[in-house]
Order: sequence, then structure tokens, then C-alpha cells
Amino acid sequence: MDKIKIGLVDDQQLFRQGLAAIIKEVPEYDLILEAETGNELLNGLKDSNWLPEILLMDMKLPDINGAALNEIIQKTYPTIKVIVVSMYGEDRFVYKMVEAGAVGYLLKNCDKAELLLAINTVKDSGFYFNQAVLQAMQQAAKFKNKSVRNINNIPVELTKREEEILKLICMELSSTEIAAKLFLSVRTIEGHRNNLLLKTGCHNTAGLLLFAIRNELFEIPQ
Repeated sequence: MDKIKIGLVDDQQLFRQGLAAIIKEVPEYDLILEAETGNELLNGLKDSNWLPEILLMDMKLPDINGAALNEIIQKTYPTIKVIVVSMYGEDRFVYKMVEAGAVGYLLKNCDKAELLLAINTVKDSGFYFNQAVLQAMQQAAKFKNKSVRNINNIPVELTKREEEILKLICMELSSTEIAAKLFLSVRTIEGHRNNLLLKTGCHNTAGLLLFAIRNELFEIPQ
């Protein structure tokens, strides 16, 4: 089995070393890149022969705003999945980072078990958000427009089938699982998934979840 390649950027040295130590303990993980600043990370990515599949990223870095760095990574290295690990849990911060393309959001006081769960879930399902983060996203979304619009604020119309598949994606079902549930082919589901990304302007599955929450197309389980 191939190991999950992981990158890490955080300017707090002790915290970064602690995260690195946890990652190195797991045989299925391979920590291939560590950085203290955004520019150090970008230079490391440019010079590396391997890209991390998952990047653990602090939101507050000394040289580049976390959201701006997230957007650069999405445009330049779209295969990298960003999990934010931050001390800021306010609704607006969570919403901003997910809107910029993050697929996970953890607070720095989370425990080791949740960190590993987040990494494995992102690898398998494409995103990870705990209940508190989902609630924060929902609260922030209340201040957005109420008509169904994409990330560029342009009205968008989804078919009933697209709405149905979107809800199942938000429930963390894979394309194979959705296909079995709806008695459709995996290829058909992948086609709908790609159409949803194009229509909504979202970067990834986590973006689709945020879109669904913002437009009240998905109800967060209590």
C-alpha cells in the first residue's frame, strides 16, 4: 500500500515539531515536506519531485495570509488537499478558508485521534469537518444571499437529480456508493459530480458541501 504523502506548514516551531512527530509515528504516512512560512512552502513544492497529497496548514503565517496561500495552492497544485489547523474557530475564518478551497478544518486543541481521523477521511472521502465546524459554516452562511448562486455570486439552477446527488456527496458517500444507491453507473455519477463543480464554480467536494450549506440544500445532522 502506498503511503499518504503529507506536507506541513506552521510558523510555531514547537507545535510544528509536535505534529511532525505524530505523523512520523504512523506507518501509513510519509512526511515529505515541512515549512515555517508560506514562501518556504511554495519554494519547497516547486523544487520537490513529489507533491504531498494532504497539506496541514496554519491559517496565520508571518508572510502570506492563509486564505491567499490556500488560493495559490488550489490554482498551482490542485491535487493537494489542504487541512487547516488553526487556533481560530470563529465562523468567518472557517467559512473563508473552506471557500478558498480547504477540505478540512481543525482547531489546534484537537486531539491526536481527530487529527488522524481527519487525514484518513480526507484521503477516503475528500473532506473532513466535525460538528462544530459544520455549525460554524452554517452560521456564516446565514449572512450570505439566500437565492441559489455559485461562488461568483451568479444564479445557478440545479436539476432534481443534481440536488439529490449533491446531498449524497455531502453525506460523504463515494461515487461508487451513490451509484449503487441510485441504481446508476459510476461513470454517470462522476459526470454529475463534474457538472456540479462546473456549475457551482467549486474547487472540490468540500466546496460543494459549503455551497449546499450556504444555499440551504443540505441540512446538517444534529
